[in-house]
Amino acid sequence: MSLSDLKYERSPQTDPSLHSLPMAGNHRKSPVRTLFDFRHTNLPENLDIKWFPLLSMSVFRGISKVKVVSFLLGLTLTFIIMASYILTWDKKGLLLTPSPYQLSLLVTPTSTAAEEVSSEENLINMKLLVKIIDSKLEYPPRKVPDEKDIVATDSHLFSVIPRHFLPESKSPCWYEEISGKISTDPYKRNLYNLRSKSFKKACDHLRTNFHQHLQHRHGKLFRLRCLPYFYIIGQPKCGTTDLFHRLLMHPELQFNIMKEPHWWTRRRFGYIRFKDGFQENFPVEDYLDLFDLAAQNIQEIRSGNSSEDPRALQLITGEASASTMWDNQAWSHIHGDREETEPPFLVQDFIHTLQPRAKIIMMLRDPGERLYSDYLYFKVINKSAENFHQKVVESVQLLQSCLSERSLRSCVYNTSLANTMPVRLNLGIYIVFLLDWLTVFRREQILVLRLEDYGANIKLTIKKVFDFLSAGPFSKQVAATVTKQEMLNTRRAEDRDLGPMLPATRDLLREFYQPFNHKLARVLDNEAFLWRNS
Repeated sequence: MSLSDLKYERSPQTDPSLHSLPMAGNHRKSPVRTLFDFRHTNLPENLDIKWFPLLSMSVFRGISKVKVVSFLLGLTLTFIIMASYILTWDKKGLLLTPSPYQLSLLVTPTSTAAEEVSSEENLINMKLLVKIIDSKLEYPPRKVPDEKDIVATDSHLFSVIPRHFLPESKSPCWYEEISGKISTDPYKRNLYNLRSKSFKKACDHLRTNFHQHLQHRHGKLFRLRCLPYFYIIGQPKCGTTDLFHRLLMHPELQFNIMKEPHWWTRRRFGYIRFKDGFQENFPVEDYLDLFDLAAQNIQEIRSGNSSEDPRALQLITGEASASTMWDNQAWSHIHGDREETEPPFLVQDFIHTLQPRAKIIMMLRDPGERLYSDYLYFKVINKSAENFHQKVVESVQLLQSCLSERSLRSCVYNTSLANTMPVRLNLGIYIVFLLDWLTVFRREQILVLRLEDYGANIKLTIKKVFDFLSAGPFSKQVAATVTKQEMLNTRRAEDRDLGPMLPATRDLLREFYQPFNHKLARVLDNEAFLWRNS
Protein backbone atom coordinates (compact mmCIF):
# COMPACT_ATOMS: atom_id res chain seq x y z
CA MET A 1 0.00 0.00 0.00
CA SER A 2 1.40 3.40 -0.94
CA LEU A 3 1.08 6.48 1.25
CA SER A 4 -1.33 7.95 -1.24
CA ASP A 5 -3.86 5.33 -0.19
CA LEU A 6 -4.23 7.14 3.16
CA LYS A 7 -6.22 10.31 2.39
CA TYR A 8 -7.11 13.27 4.58
CA GLU A 9 -9.94 15.56 3.56
CA ARG A 10 -9.06 19.23 3.94
CA SER A 11 -11.10 22.35 3.48
CA PRO A 12 -9.61 24.62 0.82
CA GLN A 13 -10.77 27.74 2.72
CA THR A 14 -9.19 29.27 5.77
CA ASP A 15 -11.05 31.04 8.58
CA PRO A 16 -9.74 34.61 8.95
CA SER A 17 -9.73 34.15 12.77
CA LEU A 18 -7.16 31.36 12.62
CA HIS A 19 -3.83 31.71 14.42
CA SER A 20 -0.83 29.97 12.97
CA LEU A 21 2.61 28.80 13.95
CA PRO A 22 5.57 30.02 11.88
CA MET A 23 7.22 27.34 9.76
CA ALA A 24 10.83 26.77 8.90
CA GLY A 25 11.85 28.00 5.49
CA ASN A 26 13.16 24.62 4.31
CA HIS A 27 10.11 22.84 2.89
CA ARG A 28 12.04 19.93 1.39
CA LYS A 29 11.97 18.04 4.69
CA SER A 30 8.70 16.62 5.95
CA PRO A 31 8.06 18.12 9.40
CA VAL A 32 6.75 15.96 12.20
CA ARG A 33 3.95 17.39 14.37
CA THR A 34 2.35 16.10 17.51
CA LEU A 35 -1.38 16.23 18.21
CA PHE A 36 -2.94 14.69 21.29
CA ASP A 37 -6.52 13.70 20.60
CA PHE A 38 -8.56 13.64 23.80
CA ARG A 39 -11.32 11.51 22.38
CA HIS A 40 -11.58 8.00 23.72
CA THR A 41 -11.53 5.74 20.68
CA ASN A 42 -13.24 7.74 17.97
CA LEU A 43 -11.19 8.62 14.91
CA PRO A 44 -11.37 12.23 13.68
CA GLU A 45 -14.47 12.86 11.60
CA ASN A 46 -12.50 14.18 8.67
CA LEU A 47 -10.28 11.12 8.44
CA ASP A 48 -11.14 8.83 5.56
CA ILE A 49 -8.97 5.73 5.76
CA LYS A 50 -8.92 3.13 3.01
CA TRP A 51 -7.59 -0.26 3.96
CA PHE A 52 -5.91 -2.62 1.51
CA PRO A 53 -4.08 -5.92 2.08
CA LEU A 54 -0.37 -5.26 2.31
CA LEU A 55 0.61 -8.31 0.31
CA SER A 56 -1.14 -11.24 -1.30
CA MET A 57 0.21 -14.71 -1.90
CA SER A 58 0.10 -14.15 -5.63
CA VAL A 59 2.75 -11.51 -5.28
CA PHE A 60 5.18 -13.99 -3.73
CA ARG A 61 4.73 -16.47 -6.57
CA GLY A 62 6.20 -13.98 -9.04
CA ILE A 63 9.15 -12.91 -6.91
CA SER A 64 12.38 -14.81 -6.48
CA LYS A 65 13.39 -16.14 -3.07
CA VAL A 66 16.32 -13.73 -2.96
CA LYS A 67 14.03 -10.75 -3.36
CA VAL A 68 11.63 -12.10 -0.75
CA VAL A 69 14.46 -12.61 1.74
CA SER A 70 15.81 -9.11 1.00
CA PHE A 71 12.37 -7.63 1.48
CA LEU A 72 11.88 -9.42 4.81
CA LEU A 73 15.31 -8.32 6.03
CA GLY A 74 14.52 -4.72 5.13
CA LEU A 75 11.16 -4.96 6.86
CA THR A 76 12.85 -6.38 9.98
CA LEU A 77 15.44 -3.56 10.05
CA THR A 78 12.68 -0.98 9.66
CA PHE A 79 10.81 -2.52 12.58
CA ILE A 80 13.93 -2.49 14.77
CA ILE A 81 14.68 1.16 13.97
CA MET A 82 11.09 2.21 14.70
CA ALA A 83 11.13 0.25 17.96
CA SER A 84 14.37 1.94 19.05
CA TYR A 85 12.84 5.39 18.48
CA ILE A 86 9.76 4.47 20.48
CA LEU A 87 11.81 3.09 23.37
CA THR A 88 13.97 6.23 23.59
CA TRP A 89 11.16 8.80 23.36
CA ASP A 90 10.56 8.78 27.10
CA LYS A 91 14.24 9.40 27.79
CA LYS A 92 14.15 12.44 25.56
CA GLY A 93 11.39 13.98 27.60
CA LEU A 94 8.20 13.02 25.79
CA LEU A 95 5.57 12.70 28.48
CA LEU A 96 3.81 9.43 27.79
CA THR A 97 1.84 9.58 31.01
CA PRO A 98 -1.01 7.13 31.59
CA SER A 99 -4.20 8.58 30.22
CA PRO A 100 -7.69 7.30 29.49
CA TYR A 101 -7.42 8.94 26.07
CA GLN A 102 -5.87 7.76 22.87
CA LEU A 103 -2.96 9.90 21.74
CA SER A 104 -2.60 10.39 18.02
CA LEU A 105 0.52 11.93 16.54
CA LEU A 106 0.48 15.12 14.51
CA VAL A 107 3.53 17.05 13.35
CA THR A 108 4.88 20.42 14.63
CA PRO A 109 7.72 22.16 12.88
CA THR A 110 10.27 24.45 14.47
CA SER A 111 10.47 28.09 13.50
CA THR A 112 13.48 30.32 13.02
CA ALA A 113 11.76 33.65 12.39
CA ALA A 114 8.39 35.22 13.05
CA GLU A 115 8.00 36.42 9.49
CA GLU A 116 8.09 32.99 7.84
CA VAL A 117 5.02 31.59 6.22
CA SER A 118 2.86 29.33 8.40
CA SER A 119 1.27 26.01 7.48
CA GLU A 120 -2.47 25.68 7.01
CA GLU A 121 -2.31 22.36 8.89
CA ASN A 122 -1.21 24.16 12.06
CA LEU A 123 -4.05 26.66 12.35
CA ILE A 124 -6.20 27.19 15.43
CA ASN A 125 -9.80 28.15 14.85
CA MET A 126 -10.11 30.71 17.63
CA LYS A 127 -13.77 31.43 16.91
CA LEU A 128 -14.60 27.78 17.46
CA LEU A 129 -12.38 27.58 20.56
CA VAL A 130 -13.93 30.68 22.15
CA LYS A 131 -17.37 29.25 21.42
CA ILE A 132 -16.40 26.01 23.19
CA ILE A 133 -15.00 27.96 26.16
CA ASP A 134 -18.16 30.09 26.45
CA SER A 135 -20.27 26.94 26.52
CA LYS A 136 -18.15 25.52 29.37
CA LEU A 137 -17.81 28.66 31.51
CA GLU A 138 -21.13 28.42 33.30
CA TYR A 139 -21.28 25.41 35.58
CA PRO A 140 -22.64 24.67 39.06
CA PRO A 141 -20.28 25.08 42.05
CA ARG A 142 -18.27 22.04 43.05
CA LYS A 143 -19.73 19.79 45.72
CA VAL A 144 -17.60 20.24 48.83
CA PRO A 145 -16.84 16.84 50.41
CA ASP A 146 -18.21 16.05 53.86
CA GLU A 147 -15.94 16.85 56.76
CA LYS A 148 -15.82 13.22 57.88
CA ASP A 149 -14.54 12.21 54.44
CA ILE A 150 -11.86 14.91 54.55
CA VAL A 151 -10.72 13.80 57.99
CA ALA A 152 -10.70 10.14 56.92
CA THR A 153 -8.17 10.82 54.14
CA ASP A 154 -5.53 12.00 56.63
CA SER A 155 -6.43 11.01 60.18
CA HIS A 156 -2.90 11.72 61.45
CA LEU A 157 -3.08 15.36 60.30
CA PHE A 158 -6.30 15.92 62.23
CA SER A 159 -4.96 14.11 65.31
CA VAL A 160 -1.92 16.40 65.51
CA ILE A 161 -3.64 19.75 64.92
CA PRO A 162 -6.50 20.64 67.29
CA ARG A 163 -9.76 22.24 66.18
CA HIS A 164 -9.47 25.07 68.72
CA PHE A 165 -6.56 27.43 69.27
CA LEU A 166 -5.49 29.77 72.06
CA PRO A 167 -8.36 32.28 72.25
CA GLU A 168 -6.15 35.24 73.24
CA SER A 169 -3.74 34.75 70.31
CA LYS A 170 -4.35 36.21 66.87
CA SER A 171 -2.30 33.45 65.23
CA PRO A 172 -3.65 29.87 65.37
CA CYS A 173 -1.41 28.49 68.13
CA TRP A 174 -1.77 25.77 70.77
CA TYR A 175 0.29 23.89 73.33
CA GLU A 176 1.40 20.41 72.33
CA GLU A 177 2.36 17.93 75.03
CA ILE A 178 5.78 16.34 74.65
CA SER A 179 5.64 12.65 75.42
CA GLY A 180 8.63 10.42 75.99
CA LYS A 181 12.26 11.42 76.26
CA ILE A 182 13.21 14.86 74.94
CA SER A 183 15.70 14.64 72.12
CA THR A 184 18.86 16.71 72.31
CA ASP A 185 18.23 17.60 68.65
CA PRO A 186 14.48 17.86 67.96
CA TYR A 187 15.14 18.77 64.29
CA LYS A 188 17.53 15.94 63.47
CA ARG A 189 14.97 13.93 61.50
CA ASN A 190 13.06 16.86 60.04
CA LEU A 191 13.03 16.37 56.27
CA TYR A 192 13.09 20.11 55.62
CA ASN A 193 16.26 20.21 57.71
CA LEU A 194 17.75 17.45 55.55
CA ARG A 195 16.62 18.93 52.22
CA SER A 196 16.68 22.73 52.73
CA LYS A 197 19.83 24.76 53.35
CA SER A 198 17.85 27.76 54.62
CA PHE A 199 16.00 25.73 57.24
CA LYS A 200 19.14 23.81 58.21
CA LYS A 201 20.83 27.12 59.06
CA ALA A 202 17.84 28.28 61.09
CA CYS A 203 17.81 24.99 62.99
CA ASP A 204 21.08 25.91 64.69
CA HIS A 205 19.34 28.83 66.39
CA LEU A 206 16.14 26.90 67.10
CA ARG A 207 18.03 23.95 68.55
CA THR A 208 19.92 26.18 70.99
CA ASN A 209 16.76 27.84 72.33
CA PHE A 210 14.40 24.88 72.11
CA HIS A 211 14.51 23.64 75.73
CA GLN A 212 14.25 27.06 77.33
CA HIS A 213 10.95 27.68 75.51
CA LEU A 214 9.25 24.58 76.89
CA GLN A 215 6.37 25.03 79.34
CA HIS A 216 6.16 22.99 82.56
CA ARG A 217 2.62 22.31 83.73
CA HIS A 218 1.44 19.69 86.21
CA GLY A 219 4.60 17.66 85.80
CA LYS A 220 4.33 17.64 82.01
CA LEU A 221 6.21 19.45 79.25
CA PHE A 222 4.55 21.42 76.46
CA ARG A 223 5.77 23.29 73.39
CA LEU A 224 3.95 26.09 71.59
CA ARG A 225 2.88 25.17 68.05
CA CYS A 226 1.49 27.52 65.38
CA LEU A 227 -0.10 27.39 61.94
CA PRO A 228 -0.22 30.30 59.47
CA TYR A 229 -2.81 32.99 60.17
CA PHE A 230 -2.75 33.80 56.44
CA TYR A 231 -1.60 32.11 53.23
CA ILE A 232 -0.18 33.73 50.08
CA ILE A 233 -1.32 31.04 47.65
CA GLY A 234 -0.29 32.20 44.17
CA GLN A 235 0.11 32.49 41.35
CA PRO A 236 3.63 31.62 40.12
CA LYS A 237 5.50 34.53 38.49
CA CYS A 238 3.02 37.04 39.89
CA GLY A 239 5.21 38.77 42.49
CA THR A 240 4.58 36.52 45.52
CA THR A 241 8.31 36.36 46.37
CA ASP A 242 8.66 40.12 46.47
CA LEU A 243 5.45 40.54 48.48
CA PHE A 244 6.63 37.88 50.96
CA HIS A 245 9.91 39.70 51.69
CA ARG A 246 8.33 43.14 52.01
CA LEU A 247 5.74 41.88 54.46
CA LEU A 248 8.55 40.44 56.58
CA MET A 249 9.57 44.00 57.44
CA HIS A 250 6.42 44.54 59.50
CA PRO A 251 7.27 43.83 63.17
CA GLU A 252 3.99 41.97 63.73
CA LEU A 253 4.37 39.52 60.84
CA GLN A 254 6.10 36.23 61.65
CA PHE A 255 6.51 34.13 58.53
CA ASN A 256 7.63 30.53 58.30
CA ILE A 257 11.41 30.18 58.12
CA MET A 258 11.49 29.29 54.42
CA LYS A 259 9.39 30.61 51.56
CA GLU A 260 7.38 28.08 49.57
CA PRO A 261 7.49 24.89 51.67
CA HIS A 262 4.80 23.49 49.31
CA TRP A 263 3.60 21.22 52.09
CA TRP A 264 -0.17 21.30 51.51
CA THR A 265 0.12 20.52 47.81
CA ARG A 266 3.27 18.45 47.39
CA ARG A 267 5.57 17.63 50.28
CA ARG A 268 2.98 15.83 52.37
CA PHE A 269 2.39 13.49 49.42
CA GLY A 270 6.11 12.94 48.85
CA TYR A 271 6.79 14.85 45.65
CA ILE A 272 7.86 18.18 44.22
CA ARG A 273 7.73 17.41 40.50
CA PHE A 274 5.90 14.41 39.08
CA LYS A 275 8.65 13.69 36.57
CA ASP A 276 10.98 13.03 39.54
CA GLY A 277 8.53 10.53 41.00
CA PHE A 278 7.27 10.17 44.55
CA GLN A 279 9.78 10.29 47.39
CA GLU A 280 9.39 10.45 51.17
CA ASN A 281 6.28 12.04 52.69
CA PHE A 282 6.95 15.07 54.87
CA PRO A 283 4.91 14.60 58.08
CA VAL A 284 2.85 17.49 59.41
CA GLU A 285 5.21 17.77 62.39
CA ASP A 286 8.02 18.77 59.99
CA TYR A 287 5.78 21.46 58.52
CA LEU A 288 4.91 22.82 61.97
CA ASP A 289 8.63 23.06 62.81
CA LEU A 290 8.89 25.76 60.13
CA PHE A 291 6.88 28.06 62.43
CA ASP A 292 8.95 27.38 65.55
CA LEU A 293 10.79 30.69 65.28
CA ALA A 294 7.46 32.53 65.27
CA ALA A 295 6.24 30.32 68.14
CA GLN A 296 9.39 31.07 70.14
CA ASN A 297 8.92 34.81 69.63
CA ILE A 298 5.31 34.56 70.76
CA GLN A 299 6.37 32.38 73.70
CA GLU A 300 9.03 34.87 74.81
CA ILE A 301 6.50 37.69 74.99
CA ARG A 302 3.91 35.50 76.70
CA SER A 303 6.49 34.43 79.29
CA GLY A 304 7.33 38.06 80.16
CA ASN A 305 5.74 40.19 82.81
CA SER A 306 2.26 39.28 81.66
CA SER A 307 0.87 36.42 79.64
CA GLU A 308 -1.64 38.91 78.30
CA ASP A 309 1.04 41.15 76.78
CA PRO A 310 -0.72 42.75 73.78
CA ARG A 311 2.39 42.40 71.64
CA ALA A 312 2.12 38.61 71.78
CA LEU A 313 -1.56 38.72 70.92
CA GLN A 314 -0.89 40.66 67.70
CA LEU A 315 1.93 38.60 66.19
CA ILE A 316 0.76 37.19 62.85
CA THR A 317 2.07 33.98 61.27
CA GLY A 318 2.02 33.58 57.50
CA GLU A 319 3.09 31.24 54.71
CA ALA A 320 3.71 31.74 50.98
CA SER A 321 3.66 28.79 48.56
CA ALA A 322 2.70 29.70 44.99
CA SER A 323 1.38 26.18 44.35
CA THR A 324 -1.34 26.28 47.02
CA MET A 325 -3.89 28.00 44.79
CA TRP A 326 -3.86 25.53 41.93
CA ASP A 327 -1.80 22.35 42.41
CA ASN A 328 -3.98 19.33 43.21
CA GLN A 329 -2.19 16.85 40.96
CA ALA A 330 -1.36 14.43 43.76
CA TRP A 331 -5.01 13.38 44.06
CA SER A 332 -4.98 11.83 40.58
CA HIS A 333 -2.33 9.39 41.79
CA ILE A 334 -3.75 8.78 45.25
CA HIS A 335 -7.25 8.18 43.92
CA GLY A 336 -6.32 6.92 40.45
CA ASP A 337 -8.79 4.03 40.75
CA ARG A 338 -11.80 6.33 41.16
CA GLU A 339 -14.05 7.28 38.28
CA GLU A 340 -14.15 11.03 38.95
CA THR A 341 -12.62 13.18 36.23
CA GLU A 342 -12.15 16.02 38.73
CA PRO A 343 -10.15 15.85 41.99
CA PRO A 344 -12.38 14.57 44.84
CA PHE A 345 -10.57 16.79 47.37
CA LEU A 346 -8.81 20.12 47.03
CA VAL A 347 -6.13 21.74 49.20
CA GLN A 348 -8.58 24.32 50.51
CA ASP A 349 -10.82 21.58 51.92
CA PHE A 350 -8.10 20.63 54.42
CA ILE A 351 -7.02 24.18 55.26
CA HIS A 352 -10.63 25.25 55.82
CA THR A 353 -11.48 22.21 57.95
CA LEU A 354 -8.58 23.05 60.27
CA GLN A 355 -8.71 26.85 59.94
CA PRO A 356 -12.13 28.11 58.86
CA ARG A 357 -11.06 31.69 59.69
CA ALA A 358 -7.80 31.67 57.72
CA LYS A 359 -7.09 34.61 55.43
CA ILE A 360 -6.08 34.02 51.81
CA ILE A 361 -4.05 36.32 49.53
CA MET A 362 -3.92 35.84 45.74
CA MET A 363 -1.57 37.81 43.51
CA LEU A 364 -2.46 37.68 39.79
CA ARG A 365 -1.24 39.33 36.60
CA ASP A 366 -2.11 39.41 32.90
CA PRO A 367 -2.27 35.65 32.22
CA GLY A 368 -0.46 35.94 28.89
CA GLU A 369 2.43 37.84 30.45
CA ARG A 370 2.45 35.39 33.37
CA LEU A 371 2.80 32.49 30.93
CA TYR A 372 5.73 34.09 29.10
CA SER A 373 7.51 34.88 32.37
CA ASP A 374 6.85 31.31 33.52
CA TYR A 375 8.34 29.96 30.28
CA LEU A 376 11.47 32.10 30.56
CA TYR A 377 12.01 31.22 34.22
CA PHE A 378 11.54 27.45 34.07
CA LYS A 379 12.84 26.61 30.59
CA VAL A 380 16.60 26.11 30.58
CA ILE A 381 17.77 25.94 26.97
CA ASN A 382 16.72 27.00 23.46
CA LYS A 383 14.51 29.82 24.69
CA SER A 384 13.15 32.26 22.12
CA ALA A 385 9.98 34.17 21.32
CA GLU A 386 9.44 31.84 18.35
CA ASN A 387 9.85 28.73 20.45
CA PHE A 388 7.41 30.14 23.01
CA HIS A 389 4.88 30.76 20.23
CA GLN A 390 5.16 27.17 19.06
CA LYS A 391 4.63 25.84 22.57
CA VAL A 392 1.63 28.10 23.13
CA VAL A 393 0.01 26.83 19.93
CA GLU A 394 0.60 23.22 20.95
CA SER A 395 -0.82 23.84 24.42
CA VAL A 396 -3.92 25.58 23.10
CA GLN A 397 -4.52 22.67 20.74
CA LEU A 398 -4.24 20.19 23.60
CA LEU A 399 -6.62 22.13 25.82
CA GLN A 400 -9.11 22.52 22.98
CA SER A 401 -9.07 18.75 22.42
CA CYS A 402 -9.77 18.20 26.10
CA LEU A 403 -12.57 20.79 26.23
CA SER A 404 -14.30 19.15 23.29
CA GLU A 405 -14.85 16.08 25.48
CA ARG A 406 -14.72 17.15 29.12
CA SER A 407 -15.75 19.91 31.53
CA LEU A 408 -13.65 23.03 32.07
CA ARG A 409 -12.76 22.04 35.65
CA SER A 410 -11.79 18.56 34.52
CA CYS A 411 -9.37 19.94 31.93
CA VAL A 412 -7.90 22.58 34.25
CA TYR A 413 -7.14 19.98 36.94
CA ASN A 414 -6.22 17.12 34.56
CA THR A 415 -2.78 15.81 35.53
CA SER A 416 -2.03 14.05 32.23
CA LEU A 417 -2.90 17.17 30.26
CA ALA A 418 -0.89 19.42 32.59
CA ASN A 419 2.18 17.21 32.23
CA THR A 420 1.77 17.04 28.44
CA MET A 421 1.34 20.73 27.66
CA PRO A 422 4.74 22.32 26.91
CA VAL A 423 3.73 25.51 28.77
CA ARG A 424 1.48 25.86 31.82
CA LEU A 425 -1.47 27.41 30.03
CA ASN A 426 -4.00 26.23 32.63
CA LEU A 427 -2.43 28.26 35.46
CA GLY A 428 -3.75 31.45 33.87
CA ILE A 429 -7.39 30.29 34.03
CA TYR A 430 -7.70 32.05 37.38
CA ILE A 431 -11.49 32.03 37.58
CA VAL A 432 -11.71 28.24 38.01
CA PHE A 433 -9.33 28.28 40.98
CA LEU A 434 -10.94 31.35 42.58
CA LEU A 435 -14.45 29.89 42.38
CA ASP A 436 -13.24 26.67 43.99
CA TRP A 437 -11.66 28.59 46.88
CA LEU A 438 -14.92 30.51 47.27
CA THR A 439 -16.78 27.24 47.84
CA VAL A 440 -15.20 26.99 51.31
CA PHE A 441 -13.97 30.49 52.21
CA ARG A 442 -16.09 33.63 52.32
CA ARG A 443 -15.35 36.43 49.86
CA GLU A 444 -14.13 38.76 52.63
CA GLN A 445 -11.51 36.17 53.63
CA ILE A 446 -9.82 36.34 50.21
CA LEU A 447 -7.79 39.32 49.02
CA VAL A 448 -7.12 39.33 45.26
CA LEU A 449 -4.32 41.63 44.05
CA ARG A 450 -2.89 42.48 40.64
CA LEU A 451 0.86 42.54 40.02
CA GLU A 452 0.36 45.54 37.72
CA ASP A 453 -1.12 47.58 40.59
CA TYR A 454 1.58 46.34 42.95
CA GLY A 455 4.34 47.46 40.57
CA ALA A 456 2.70 50.84 39.96
CA ASN A 457 2.16 51.66 43.65
CA ILE A 458 3.84 49.29 46.12
CA LYS A 459 3.05 51.47 49.12
CA LEU A 460 -0.69 51.46 48.43
CA THR A 461 -0.80 47.70 47.79
CA ILE A 462 1.20 46.89 50.94
CA LYS A 463 -1.16 49.08 52.98
CA LYS A 464 -4.09 47.18 51.51
CA VAL A 465 -2.50 43.89 52.65
CA PHE A 466 -1.81 45.22 56.17
CA ASP A 467 -5.41 46.44 56.44
CA PHE A 468 -6.66 43.05 55.26
CA LEU A 469 -4.59 41.33 57.96
CA SER A 470 -5.57 43.94 60.57
CA ALA A 471 -1.88 44.56 61.21
CA GLY A 472 -0.99 47.60 63.27
CA PRO A 473 0.80 50.69 61.91
CA PHE A 474 4.56 50.73 61.67
CA SER A 475 7.18 53.44 61.72
CA LYS A 476 7.87 55.82 58.85
CA GLN A 477 11.38 54.39 58.63
CA VAL A 478 10.04 50.87 58.07
CA ALA A 479 7.49 52.21 55.60
CA ALA A 480 10.26 53.88 53.61
CA THR A 481 12.30 50.67 53.60
CA VAL A 482 9.32 48.65 52.41
CA THR A 483 8.76 50.91 49.40
CA LYS A 484 12.41 51.58 48.48
CA GLN A 485 13.61 47.97 48.41
CA GLU A 486 14.39 46.73 44.91
CA MET A 487 12.02 44.22 43.36
CA LEU A 488 13.01 40.60 43.98
CA ASN A 489 12.90 37.59 41.66
CA THR A 490 12.62 39.75 38.54
CA ARG A 491 13.45 38.60 35.01
CA ARG A 492 17.06 37.55 34.51
CA ALA A 493 19.28 39.67 32.26
CA GLU A 494 19.72 36.90 29.68
CA ASP A 495 15.95 36.47 29.53
CA ARG A 496 15.38 40.20 29.11
CA ASP A 497 17.70 40.08 26.10
CA LEU A 498 15.24 37.74 24.38
CA GLY A 499 12.73 40.59 24.23
CA PRO A 500 8.94 40.39 24.52
CA MET A 501 6.76 37.67 23.08
CA LEU A 502 5.75 37.92 19.43
CA PRO A 503 2.73 40.14 18.67
CA ALA A 504 0.99 37.10 17.15
CA THR A 505 1.49 35.17 20.40
CA ARG A 506 0.16 38.04 22.49
CA ASP A 507 -2.94 38.31 20.30
CA LEU A 508 -3.53 34.56 20.50
CA LEU A 509 -3.22 34.48 24.30
CA ARG A 510 -5.36 37.57 24.74
CA GLU A 511 -8.12 36.03 22.68
CA PHE A 512 -7.79 32.70 24.50
CA TYR A 513 -7.89 34.13 28.04
CA GLN A 514 -10.49 36.83 27.32
CA PRO A 515 -13.60 34.75 28.22
CA PHE A 516 -12.02 33.64 31.50
CA ASN A 517 -10.95 37.19 32.36
CA HIS A 518 -14.46 38.50 31.69
CA LYS A 519 -15.94 36.10 34.21
CA LEU A 520 -13.14 36.86 36.69
CA ALA A 521 -13.82 40.60 36.44
CA ARG A 522 -17.53 39.97 36.89
CA VAL A 523 -17.05 37.82 39.99
CA LEU A 524 -14.61 40.33 41.54
CA ASP A 525 -16.68 43.29 40.31
CA ASN A 526 -13.50 44.91 39.02
CA GLU A 527 -12.86 45.56 35.31
CA ALA A 528 -9.12 45.91 35.97
CA PHE A 529 -9.00 42.10 35.81
CA LEU A 530 -9.84 42.29 32.11
CA TRP A 531 -6.25 43.45 31.54
CA ARG A 532 -7.25 45.59 28.60
CA ASN A 533 -4.32 47.99 29.00
CA SER A 534 -1.57 45.45 29.70
